Amino acid sequence: MLHSLSGRLALLTTVFVMLAEVLIFVPSIARFREDYLMNRLERAQIASLVLLADDMIDNALEEELLENAGVYNVVLRRDEARQLVLASELPSPVARTFDMRENTPPVLIRDALSQLWRPENEIVRVLGAPVRDAGLLIEITMETAPMRAAMIDYGIRILILSAVISVFTAFLLFLAMRAFLLKPIKRVVAHMRNYSEAPEDARRIIVPTARVTELRDAEEALNTMQTDLTQALRQKERLAQLGGAVSKISHDLRNILTSAQLFADRLEASEDPLVKRMAPKLVGSITRAVHLCESTLAFGKAEEPGPTLGHVRLVDIVEDVVAGERLAASPDDLSFERSVPRDLVLRADAEQLYRVLSNLVRNARQAIVASGASGQIHIAADEDDHNWRIEVSDTGPGLPPKAKAHLFTAFQGGIRKGGAGLGLAISSELVRGHGGTLELGETGPDGTRFVIRLPKGQGFERTAAQ
Repeated sequence: MLHSLSGRLALLTTVFVMLAEVLIFVPSIARFREDYLMNRLERAQIASLVLLADDMIDNALEEELLENAGVYNVVLRRDEARQLVLASELPSPVARTFDMRENTPPVLIRDALSQLWRPENEIVRVLGAPVRDAGLLIEITMETAPMRAAMIDYGIRILILSAVISVFTAFLLFLAMRAFLLKPIKRVVAHMRNYSEAPEDARRIIVPTARVTELRDAEEALNTMQTDLTQALRQKERLAQLGGAVSKISHDLRNILTSAQLFADRLEASEDPLVKRMAPKLVGSITRAVHLCESTLAFGKAEEPGPTLGHVRLVDIVEDVVAGERLAASPDDLSFERSVPRDLVLRADAEQLYRVLSNLVRNARQAIVASGASGQIHIAADEDDHNWRIEVSDTGPGLPPKAKAHLFTAFQGGIRKGGAGLGLAISSELVRGHGGTLELGETGPDGTRFVIRLPKGQGFERTAAQ
């Protein structure tokens, strides 16, 4: 029980209630002592009044009056005259004197605690004011042992009552906590365990029903987390299935393209000028397709190869990209501009850089063609001491809001209708593999601009300087 929240709360409640009762006990015992002494003064005053009424009381009756009053001597001062009314022999000298006329709460508490810590029986003198103005002063002498015994008896009864109240209060609090807090918490825990058994099952997502604000917030947060996790698991499952399908397709497509590559190699031996001019480009396109299939197969095995870096002329890659995209567009509707220095050499993977630029240019071409208006695609490049910078811009209609929100996220950042959004996601991953960045420079009704930055690295700088 002590390991549970309710058990510990019940124990703490008992302890704190007992502490509060102890704090109440101290002034209570002081008040009990004051009442005890005042009671003895009143009894002594009554006994003295009996003697004043009849001076012929014998010694036996006087002793009986003193015994009933619980005192040894009574002195009553009336009309400025101090008169010993009742007297008996004291068993020991007077040890202390207490004046009940001017006592303050701190003094009463101090005297009460002091009395509890003194086990020995003492004779004390007590001064007080007579009740009903029956005189100026009344003074008695009495033993402390009966008073201390009465104080201890009263204290024990107070402590027992406090313990009973504490346990009863703790039990009621335990039941309240169990009903209003522990049961909702156990319900949330049960939902979490149930959900963990089949997180893809949306029926197991918790429905917030708690009325306590904090528990309601916890249930709503858990509902949001479970909903997002279920959607993520579903998406990952679809991606895994799609990855398996793509791997199988790529495997067969690679075999088909390999055969096509063999036929293309024979075309290079043709004497036809057009065939001679187009055959190298056809062979290059088929080779890239074969490499793409091989990379896709490797990606399906979570073994995406890193870039094979080498010194490549950017203008050659740009010309290949433009030549391939120009065949898919009408010269009257789309034009290409290049601002690439012919001597600009990059340290990059030629195949991967071609894929990046091809994806960007293809997206731009498709956006312009879909708009129904003519347009232009511009590829520019420059360099500084630390980076190469490549820009691909177009005069198309700009990116839609959904594409901008998930631009480089696979299956979410599709730019054109029906697109899967893989092109930019793949391009961004390939650029990151080079240690660079692919960013959206700007987009709007006047067009879109993407910026690629590739770091040179210290090794290339030293080579260039040599």
